[in-house]
Amino acid sequence: QVHIVESGGGSVQPGESLRLSCAASGSIFDVDTLSWHRQAPGNQRELVASITTGGYTVYTDSVKGRFAISRDDGKKTAYLQMNSLKPEDTAVYYCKAEIWTTPSRKNLYWGQGTLVTVSS
Repeated sequence: QVHIVESGGGSVQPGESLRLSCAASGSIFDVDTLSWHRQAPGNQRELVASITTGGYTVYTDSVKGRFAISRDDGKKTAYLQMNSLKPEDTAVYYCKAEIWTTPSRKNLYWGQGTLVTVSS
């Protein structure tokens, strides 16, 4: 069993910051790419940022320069630092983890989501 738990969401005003965390636990051989996705009401889920084991990062255009994804492999945790938040960043943020449960078996796991609300 593998568990993915996000934390750090909340309600902030425009221009403020939040840091989300995504912790993987359970029967893990290794952690591969980690990514953050978000889904606003009425919208499809979209990729926000991803980070590979080598530290290569990808960001959706709307968050470039404001968000930063990072990882701590020792803690099996990914982070999303969100600065200069805007009302349009309001969404449920989900972590997706590509987990090797054995040396030859990789599965995708999603967290339960954490709500970020940006409003004045």
